[in-house]
Amino acid sequence: MSVTWTRRKRGLRRFWSDFRTHRAGVTGLAILVVAVVLAVIAPLFIDESVTNVVRGTGEKLAPPSLDNPLGTDESGRSILQLIWWGSRTSLLIGFLAALLSMVIGTVLGIAAGHFRGWIGAVIMRVTDWFLVLPSLVTALVLAAILGGSTATIIIAIGVTSWPSTARLIRAQTLAVEARPYIERSQALGGGHWHITTRHVLPNVAPLLLASTTLEVASAIVTESTLAFLGVSANKTSWGTMLRGSYDWGAATSGAWWYILVPGLCIVVVVLAFTLCGRALETVLNPRLRGATR
Repeated sequence: MSVTWTRRKRGLRRFWSDFRTHRAGVTGLAILVVAVVLAVIAPLFIDESVTNVVRGTGEKLAPPSLDNPLGTDESGRSILQLIWWGSRTSLLIGFLAALLSMVIGTVLGIAAGHFRGWIGAVIMRVTDWFLVLPSLVTALVLAAILGGSTATIIIAIGVTSWPSTARLIRAQTLAVEARPYIERSQALGGGHWHITTRHVLPNVAPLLLASTTLEVASAIVTESTLAFLGVSANKTSWGTMLRGSYDWGAATSGAWWYILVPGLCIVVVVLAFTLCGRALETVLNPRLRGATR
């Protein structure tokens, strides 16, 4: 056990040593840490009452000032407080939807790569069918059918965004199972569960980690798009704020802060996930280690 932990610690140190050489990835990671920490500690300073439309204390659509550094919305609520509280919903949906997508994609991808014949063929035909469907429209329909809640939005995004992950994991599974030690494991009596969990999964995990960070960014964009189209979790998020700015004509009334601030939050966080994901992909993929940093 001590030898195993020593190897893991050495591997983590080597990983961090390689990762921190990618300045873009480190910058993205720093932004993500700040965003997540702020979202987690938000209840220590504010509560959900800041989203109550009858508790707005400021002037309607007031520009940034000392009292409200980022201005107010149509109900006199502080944009800063709404952004802060809304980050909890946007990040929560982004993380959990990406996690659901990764779990579905990983299980089906490994199954399609490990079980040849009709089982793998059926899984890939289902995957191809989902790939053909427009994911945003499918998520919109699912969310409308299931109803507006955090759980249903997570499910709607997760079950429509897994096909690309499944194809990626299947390709990696086929590459892993072509190695000689897999044949030796089978000759020694290793079953399907042993091979997939002890040999295949650890080898696809690095690729899965890099893909997950990119999937979170995609999930946040999808949630914001769904909210802007009117399908939300009935909670304040960056997407619902953009929808509110559209409904109340912030663009025509000159309330640029109502549009710019939530839009910038989405762009910055998505960019941070993308930078971090690309850096992880470069570090974990031996073929990309020589790429420009």
